[in-house]
Amino acid sequence: MYYVYVLKSKKDNNLYTGFSNDLKERIKWHFEGKSQATKWRLPMELVYYEAYKKKKDATKRELFLKSGRGREVIQKQLENSLR
Repeated sequence: MYYVYVLKSKKDNNLYTGFSNDLKERIKWHFEGKSQATKWRLPMELVYYEAYKKKKDATKRELFLKSGRGREVIQKQLENSLR
């Protein structure tokens, strides 16, 4: 399986969207501050993820969620969870 995930920084409330074939290990990597993209925004929390059978589908979804429209969609979808 391939996963698209969204993390929320408890420091600045910004979202980070990523992709991995091992969700547990990738999230652990972020939480331990080993990711350059998120280490300055710790602590982080996992607020959303999706699973895909094909890598191409997951990477396509990740790119969409990182776009302007994708950020709007995820903000709307998670509006209660992000408060």
